[in-house]
Amino acid sequence: MIHVCSLAKVDQTVARTGAQRLLSLLAAGTEVTRPASIQAENHLHLVMHDIAVAQEGMTVPGEAHVRALLDFAYRWDRAKPMVVHCYAGVSRSTASAYIIAAALASKRDEMELARTLRFLSPTATPNPRLIAVADVLLKRDGRMIAAIEAIGRGADAFEGVPFELAIEG
Repeated sequence: MIHVCSLAKVDQTVARTGAQRLLSLLAAGTEVTRPASIQAENHLHLVMHDIAVAQEGMTVPGEAHVRALLDFAYRWDRAKPMVVHCYAGVSRSTASAYIIAAALASKRDEMELARTLRFLSPTATPNPRLIAVADVLLKRDGRMIAAIEAIGRGADAFEGVPFELAIEG
């Protein structure tokens, strides 16, 4: 199970779920304190901004980020949950949860997975750059991009409501 939340809800989500893996997707300078129950080797902190195109002074999500995210996911034994978070729990984290679920359940339909994401999180607005890079790396021929475009932008929110996404459909 993947649990998605904002930075503000990391500690309580890890404690509530018993998660043993943590994926943090934050801009440079945004600090995250790894909960004591998460071992250092089970925490991946990726530094990027929530942007879709390069902007001066900002880190655009790229292939290295998605490869690291996928490697982290593939090493997960799924015995205990994973918590995925970004600053607000709306864009980078929802994109990453979608990517992980698509990668680990490779036969799952991209559109069904996107619709499930929307049902679970009305505020989810997956970062389109992360989705586009993953679509290429996972050889999905544009289906991930099309599915996320089809669900559209989520409801405006300062912070997303935490939710859980099952790997299998």
